[in-house]
Amino acid sequence: MRDLTHPLVIILLCTGLLSCAPKGRYHQHHDSAPKVVPHDVTQEDAIPRFEPYARANMKPYTIRGVNYTPLKTGLGYSDSGKASWYGEKFHGHQTANGEIYDMYQMSAAHKTLPLPSFARITNLDNGKQVVVRVNDRGPFHIRRIVDLSYAAAQKLDVIATGTANVKLDVIHVSETGEITIGNQKKLIAASPSPITYIQVLALKNKKKLVEIGEKLQRQYNLPYRVLFANNIHKLQLGPLSTKNNTASLLRDLKKQHYPNAYPIYKK
Repeated sequence: MRDLTHPLVIILLCTGLLSCAPKGRYHQHHDSAPKVVPHDVTQEDAIPRFEPYARANMKPYTIRGVNYTPLKTGLGYSDSGKASWYGEKFHGHQTANGEIYDMYQMSAAHKTLPLPSFARITNLDNGKQVVVRVNDRGPFHIRRIVDLSYAAAQKLDVIATGTANVKLDVIHVSETGEITIGNQKKLIAASPSPITYIQVLALKNKKKLVEIGEKLQRQYNLPYRVLFANNIHKLQLGPLSTKNNTASLLRDLKKQHYPNAYPIYKK
C-alpha cells in the first residue's frame, strides 16, 4: 500500500488534480464572465416594489480602512459616476443582504444605499437603461458608484468595456404604493400588483428545500415551488392571491428563521 504520509505524495496531491484548499468565495483571484453563457440570462428589468429595508444592513462598516455609513432611505437619491460589473467570482455566494448572488438576474451593489433598493441605471455613453434591485455592497473603488450584475452589464453593453459612465436614480416605492424616481418631486401611482411569490431561501440541497416547502404549505395552506437555475435550488411560496397579506406573511417568515425571504412580482 502506498504511504500517503510521504512528503512527496502530499506535495503531488496538493499541486495536482486534488486541491488541499477548499474552494470558497475568493478561490478565483480575478473576477470573470461565465465561460458558457446560459440561454436564460434575463433581459427583463427588475420590478420596483415596496420592500422593508434590512436593519442589519443599516450599520456603519469599514472596508480597507474606509468608513461607510448607509443611508436611512433611498428617497430622492441620484448620482453620476462610473459603473463596473461583477460575475463568476461571486456567483452563488451570499450578498450583503443575505441572498444568493445570481449574476444572471438584474441586481447591483452599492456602498451606502439601504438594502434592498431599486434603481434605474442609465449608460451615459450609449443611452441604454436598466432597472436593478440593489442587494449587495460595493464597488469598493474610489471612482466607481455601482457594481452591476453580469445580466445588467450585458443589457447596458458594459461587458466589453468593463466600466461605463452612468447616472443612477433610485426608484423609491412607498408602503402606500407611491413611486419617486431620483430627485423628482412628482409622485406616480404604482400599477396594480402582478402575480406574487415569496422566495423563502435558496440551497443546493433540493431534498431539504422540498421538506421545508411541504412544512410551509401545511402551515400557511399555500402552494410552493422549487426552481433550479445556475446550480441553485430556490424555494418559493405562491402564487399568492390578492386575499393574501404578502407583507404580513413576509414578516412572519422572517421571524421563523427565514430572515432573507423576499417577494417576487411577475407580470
